[in-house]
Amino acid sequence: MGALFGKSSKKTAPSRITDHDKAVLQLKQQRDRLKQYQKRIELQLENDRLLAKKCLQQGRKDRAKLLLRKKKYQESLLSNADKQLDNLEKLAADLEFAQVEMKVLDGLKQGNAALKKVHDMLDINEVEKIMDETREGIEKQQEIDAILTDVLTQQDEDDVLAELDALEAEEQRVQLPDVPSEELPAAPAAAAADDLEDEDDAQETAATKATKVKDSAKKVLVEA
Repeated sequence: MGALFGKSSKKTAPSRITDHDKAVLQLKQQRDRLKQYQKRIELQLENDRLLAKKCLQQGRKDRAKLLLRKKKYQESLLSNADKQLDNLEKLAADLEFAQVEMKVLDGLKQGNAALKKVHDMLDINEVEKIMDETREGIEKQQEIDAILTDVLTQQDEDDVLAELDALEAEEQRVQLPDVPSEELPAAPAAAAADDLEDEDDAQETAATKATKVKDSAKKVLVEA
């Protein structure tokens, strides 16, 4: 029961609407009211003009003149309303732009505070020390490179170049395909030509042997 009738323990969240926002809202509401007032005045002016015209048609000139005076006065009010409307719109725009400037300044303020914290963390002497150590390290490395370069003689340089050329040649041999060691089979036409040539040589040899046998037989007959 106490929880039902007692006050809520939850705190109301703070409103995000600032006084600046309220002022801009009020200006815009007043602007809208002036626009509605202008529409009513314009409608009344048109009605007065029509009534004055109707009175002239009816011969009521005094009444028409009175309506035109009223119309003239309302036109002056309409002109004043236009000026006030311009002032309100200009003021509302200035307030909105001022709010944007405030946000920009607040962002710059926070950025400067963060930058100041970073500067406080960095000591000028420590930065100079780091830069000097870096510079000394670079100079020392350059001295080591110079010493290693001076140790090598011209003969050493030539050996290095020769070894480099040998490595390049070995790399090229690895990339080239291996040449087959076995002989390739002869083409059919070439084999047939070789067979004909061997057969001609055999016939020529047989003919030479036969001639020699005949000559030997004749020689034996003559001697007998």
